[in-house]
Amino acid sequence: MTTLRVGGTPADLIRCTHAEELAATVARLDAAGTPLLVVGGGSNLLVAEGQLDIVAVVAQNAGISLLDATSSPSHATLRIGAGTVWDDVVAYAVEHGLAGIEALSGIPGSAGATPVQNVGAYGAEIADVLTRVRLYNRETNKDEWVPASALELAYRYSNLKFTNRAVVLELEIELERRELSAPLRHLGGKRVPLAEARASVLETRRQKGMVLDPEDHDTWSAGSFFTNPVVDTALADAIEREVGEEGMPRFAQPDGKEKLSAAWLIERAGFPRGFPGEDAPARLSTKHTLALTNRGRASADDIADLARRVQRGVEKRFGVALVPEPVWVGL
Repeated sequence: MTTLRVGGTPADLIRCTHAEELAATVARLDAAGTPLLVVGGGSNLLVAEGQLDIVAVVAQNAGISLLDATSSPSHATLRIGAGTVWDDVVAYAVEHGLAGIEALSGIPGSAGATPVQNVGAYGAEIADVLTRVRLYNRETNKDEWVPASALELAYRYSNLKFTNRAVVLELEIELERRELSAPLRHLGGKRVPLAEARASVLETRRQKGMVLDPEDHDTWSAGSFFTNPVVDTALADAIEREVGEEGMPRFAQPDGKEKLSAAWLIERAGFPRGFPGEDAPARLSTKHTLALTNRGRASADDIADLARRVQRGVEKRFGVALVPEPVWVGL
C-alpha cells in the first residue's frame, strides 16, 4: 500500500469510505489506546518491515463536489473527500476550466494529505487555494471545519505534520474560472491553456520518474525524498563559492533566507543519478537524484540506509542537513 513498495504487516486494516466512518474509526481506536496509522495513497510513507503493532486506517472517502458559486462568478469552490486521488482532483479542475492547481498535476497520493505538508510543485502549493479543512480533532474529539489560516501553512509544513493531532476528513479549495494557467516555473513563467499546462507538468514529471508506473522501478519511490533546505545567505554564498559553478539554484525567501535545491546539493556532494550502482536494491533514481527508489527487492532498511548515507554526505560537504519528506513509521 506504499508507493515505495516496502513495509510490514499491520495488526489490522480498516477501510473507511465516508468521512464520518473515518472519524468514528479513529475515535474508537484512540479510546481503546490502539496505535494507528492513517493511510491515503501511501506515497509519503516509509514503513518498517515485519509485523507492526499498529492498525492501518485507510481513507477511501472519495468524491469531488462543485459548490454553488453564484455569489462569485469568477471563482468556484471544490469540496473534496480526503480519500480522493489527488491527480483526479487536478484533472477535474482542468476539465471544468478551473485554474490554480494545474501545476500540481501528477503528484501521487490522496487529497487529504495535501494540506498536511502543504504539497507544492513548479511554483504552486496547496496553500494558494485552500480555504478550509474538515478535521477530526483527536485531542478534543471534535469533527469540525477550520480555516486554512489555522494550519500555519508554510513551505512543506502545516501544524498537522508529524503531530497526529487531527485527521483530515475533507477539504475545500477555491479556484479561478479562467482559460490560462498560473505562471509556470518550468516554462520560464509562461501562462498557457490549462490542458496544455497539465500535459506539460505531467511530461516534466515523467522525465524525472515522478509519475507512478508499475513497470518502471525509477517510479517506485516516495517522490521527492528530501525537502529543499532553507539556509542563511552567508551559507548559500559559501556553497556557491566552493562549488565554483555559475547559476546555483537559490531562491530568496520572505524571512531573508534562501531556499536551495536538494537535488543540486546531492549531486555536488558525490551522489550521481543511479547511486550506488546497478546491483544495489535501493538506488537514487536514474532520472532524478531527489528520488530514492526500490529496484524491486529493497527493504525499508535499504531505503533508510541510503537516505542516511546521502544525508551524511551532504552535511559533511556543505554543512546542510537534509530533512526527509516522507513519514517514517517504525524506523
